[in-house]
Amino acid sequence: MIRIKARAPTGRAVVLPTVWGAAAVGYRFGCPLAQQNGIGARLVTSAVFFAVGTGLLVHVRRGLLRELRLARRAARAAQNVVLRPPPPRLDGLGVAAAQLSADRGASVGGDLYEAVATEHGIRVVMGDVRGHGLAALGTVAALLGSFREAAHDEAELGRVLHRLDRALARHLRERARAEHPASAAADPEHPVAEEFVTVLLLEIDRDGEVRALNCGHPWPYLLSGTAVDPLAQADPLPPLGPFPLPADLTARPCGRLLPGELLVLFTDGAEDARDARGRFFPLSAVLRAAVREHQVSPQTVLRTVFRALLHHTAGTPADDVALLVLRNDRGRTPLPGTREPARPTCTHP
Repeated sequence: MIRIKARAPTGRAVVLPTVWGAAAVGYRFGCPLAQQNGIGARLVTSAVFFAVGTGLLVHVRRGLLRELRLARRAARAAQNVVLRPPPPRLDGLGVAAAQLSADRGASVGGDLYEAVATEHGIRVVMGDVRGHGLAALGTVAALLGSFREAAHDEAELGRVLHRLDRALARHLRERARAEHPASAAADPEHPVAEEFVTVLLLEIDRDGEVRALNCGHPWPYLLSGTAVDPLAQADPLPPLGPFPLPADLTARPCGRLLPGELLVLFTDGAEDARDARGRFFPLSAVLRAAVREHQVSPQTVLRTVFRALLHHTAGTPADDVALLVLRNDRGRTPLPGTREPARPTCTHP
């Protein structure tokens, strides 16, 4: 579990308020002018105490701002370590990803994403931890650490998901023991019952075949030419945490990502964002405009969506938003007289 410790007070932070307080007390009881009851003496005494109080408030404000800057800097550093930026190219795929945090003070969120090239193909995770800010960062770190190992170790995508589920359960047990040390001798059956994580796992082969496992997460959008459609319509599994996973998990085939096509993975904060009139953010319409008006690239899609989202929410989204965009840049020219196979829909096995 990640913790950011507060810095101990410096000598200056302690000495200055003490000196100012001692000066005010010394003036009140040691200065003859402070003992007089005339209007002039009272005005001088009030001015002295007002100056001391103002100085203390300014000093405290500066200290709080300094601590806030340090906390933001530490939060950004922690996020860059845990949620590291993906490379712009990954085994023939163009990649772009970013997160927009709802917790402006901490600059971190509860969304997670990663894409890694393995001997089993390119494996991608997109997830959303309940809540946002520093409280969710420990869960993000536990899941991403597990995924980065399991993506290389496990031949089956279902085994990767089981590893994530076990990592989440272990993290919640450890957090429960840390928060309730009196019960550390025994693991609670449901340490944090209200905690859950939506997770989408994708596997993309060298020929563009896509397989997926979805636990309560929005399906990504497929951008093909000027068309923008959900990758699949299948009902997802429940989120990780509240319910056990099936023992046998088989990744669902979701067709092929053809050269030039893009996949846009996102967290529900994108489609659930509302404007001042309560209208939801039209993510699919924004993607259609991006495809129609711009040369499509992962970075362009990312900038277009975030710009429109900030405009829609007046710069204050209510939830964290993460986007990960993949484009198939692998060149493949069909043989003369051949046609691309029809794209199957992602269905339950």
